[in-house]
Amino acid sequence: MGALTNKHTHKSIPTLRFSEFKGNNEWSYVHGNELFVPIVNKNHHSDLPVLAITQDQGAVPREMIDYNVIVSEKSIAGYKVVEVGDFIISLRSFQGGIEYSNYNGLCSPAYIILRKKDETICNDFYRHYFKSYQFIQDLNRNIEGIRDGKMISYQQFSEILIPYPPYAEQQRIAKCLSSIDECLKVANEKLELLKAHKQGLMQQLLAPVTGGGQTTE
Repeated sequence: MGALTNKHTHKSIPTLRFSEFKGNNEWSYVHGNELFVPIVNKNHHSDLPVLAITQDQGAVPREMIDYNVIVSEKSIAGYKVVEVGDFIISLRSFQGGIEYSNYNGLCSPAYIILRKKDETICNDFYRHYFKSYQFIQDLNRNIEGIRDGKMISYQQFSEILIPYPPYAEQQRIAKCLSSIDECLKVANEKLELLKAHKQGLMQQLLAPVTGGGQTTE
């Protein structure tokens, strides 16, 4: 599909830009409903995993996080189908942004599922943007009196202006931010290993012993 044809509401140039895009056109900012549409698909046989919608991991199968909630087969029959690449507006989106799904599965009908309108939209770019401080601030500015237990509506999402850079620039930014995520993941794994190593040393170095202990250098 081609680029969006709706009238762009606002344009600006980002503070920092990759060299290959300097001198290019300004970024367009469009309303949320120009980029994403709500999806309601209940055509399933309850044979997909039920997803938990989390702020730190996005939409993931419940068994991956020990989310022990019993749901009847009758209830699951009314759940919505989530596909890889879908975004989900959760009860706490106003606190931590909109969640992304790397999994096919089912979610409660209480959630709003968003799907990109066409192939000029890079899911990975918006996966990062919907978790950005700027977007969360825009959510809160647009929504007055939001409290726990109240869902952000698609209409409210539609009123927010969202950047719509050229597709190649979306991809470049997403690749950069995702590579940093990978570095953070590796660093966190090393950190956890060091913490475990330290705990093992503390047990050996600080615990009282009887008789002659081992020596280390």
